[in-house]
Amino acid sequence: MKKDIHPEYRDVVFKDVSTDFAILTRSTIKTSDTIVWEEDGKEYPLYKVDISSASHPFYTGKQKIMDTEGRIEKFQKKFGNSYAHIKGAKK
Repeated sequence: MKKDIHPEYRDVVFKDVSTDFAILTRSTIKTSDTIVWEEDGKEYPLYKVDISSASHPFYTGKQKIMDTEGRIEKFQKKFGNSYAHIKGAKK
Protein backbone atom coordinates (compact mmCIF):
# COMPACT_ATOMS: atom_id res chain seq x y z
CA MET A 1 0.00 0.00 0.00
CA LYS A 2 1.09 3.56 -0.64
CA LYS A 3 2.23 5.54 2.36
CA ASP A 4 0.90 8.97 3.42
CA ILE A 5 -2.23 8.90 1.25
CA HIS A 6 -4.78 8.18 3.98
CA PRO A 7 -6.29 10.92 6.18
CA GLU A 8 -5.50 10.93 9.89
CA TYR A 9 -8.02 8.80 11.80
CA ARG A 10 -8.24 10.17 15.34
CA ASP A 11 -10.49 10.79 18.33
CA VAL A 12 -12.82 13.76 17.78
CA VAL A 13 -15.55 15.32 19.97
CA PHE A 14 -18.80 16.15 18.16
CA LYS A 15 -20.81 18.74 20.12
CA ASP A 16 -24.43 19.74 19.51
CA VAL A 17 -24.49 23.51 20.04
CA SER A 18 -28.24 23.66 20.70
CA THR A 19 -28.25 21.17 23.60
CA ASP A 20 -24.58 20.99 24.71
CA PHE A 21 -24.63 17.23 24.07
CA ALA A 22 -21.18 15.91 23.18
CA ILE A 23 -19.89 12.54 22.06
CA LEU A 24 -16.34 11.31 21.69
CA THR A 25 -15.77 9.13 18.65
CA ARG A 26 -13.21 8.55 15.93
CA SER A 27 -13.20 10.44 12.64
CA THR A 28 -11.03 11.83 9.84
CA ILE A 29 -12.77 15.25 9.86
CA LYS A 30 -10.49 18.28 9.91
CA THR A 31 -11.12 20.78 12.72
CA SER A 32 -9.48 23.90 14.09
CA ASP A 33 -11.18 23.95 17.53
CA THR A 34 -10.25 21.83 20.53
CA ILE A 35 -11.95 20.90 23.79
CA VAL A 36 -10.90 19.20 27.02
CA TRP A 37 -12.96 16.03 27.52
CA GLU A 38 -14.19 15.97 31.13
CA GLU A 39 -13.98 12.21 31.64
CA ASP A 40 -10.26 11.80 31.02
CA GLY A 41 -8.97 15.41 31.04
CA LYS A 42 -7.36 15.09 27.60
CA GLU A 43 -7.65 17.65 24.82
CA TYR A 44 -9.42 16.54 21.62
CA PRO A 45 -10.35 18.19 18.32
CA LEU A 46 -13.89 19.64 18.42
CA TYR A 47 -16.48 19.68 15.64
CA LYS A 48 -19.69 21.65 16.29
CA VAL A 49 -22.97 20.35 14.84
CA ASP A 50 -26.34 22.09 14.64
CA ILE A 51 -28.47 19.01 15.25
CA SER A 52 -27.89 15.57 16.75
CA SER A 53 -29.92 12.74 18.25
CA ALA A 54 -30.22 14.85 21.43
CA SER A 55 -32.03 17.68 19.62
CA HIS A 56 -33.68 16.08 16.55
CA PRO A 57 -37.50 15.87 16.85
CA PHE A 58 -37.55 12.29 15.52
CA TYR A 59 -35.39 11.03 18.39
CA THR A 60 -36.65 13.33 21.15
CA GLY A 61 -40.36 13.05 20.32
CA LYS A 62 -40.70 16.81 20.82
CA GLN A 63 -41.74 19.04 17.96
CA LYS A 64 -40.56 22.64 18.14
CA ILE A 65 -43.35 25.10 17.40
CA MET A 66 -41.88 28.04 15.55
CA ASP A 67 -44.95 30.27 15.50
CA THR A 68 -48.71 30.02 15.63
CA GLU A 69 -49.25 32.65 12.96
CA GLY A 70 -49.64 31.44 9.37
CA ARG A 71 -47.36 32.54 6.54
CA ILE A 72 -50.07 34.56 4.75
CA GLU A 73 -51.05 36.45 7.89
CA LYS A 74 -47.40 37.09 8.64
CA PHE A 75 -46.86 38.48 5.13
CA GLN A 76 -49.95 40.70 5.33
CA LYS A 77 -48.89 41.99 8.71
CA LYS A 78 -45.43 42.85 7.39
CA PHE A 79 -46.41 44.41 4.05
CA GLY A 80 -50.10 45.22 4.52
CA ASN A 81 -52.06 46.14 1.41
CA SER A 82 -49.20 48.06 -0.21
CA TYR A 83 -47.99 44.98 -2.10
CA ALA A 84 -51.51 44.14 -3.35
CA HIS A 85 -51.90 47.65 -4.82
CA ILE A 86 -48.59 47.44 -6.68
CA LYS A 87 -49.35 43.98 -8.02
CA GLY A 88 -52.85 45.06 -9.12
CA ALA A 89 -51.48 48.10 -10.94
CA LYS A 90 -49.19 45.99 -13.15
CA LYS A 91 -52.09 44.08 -14.72
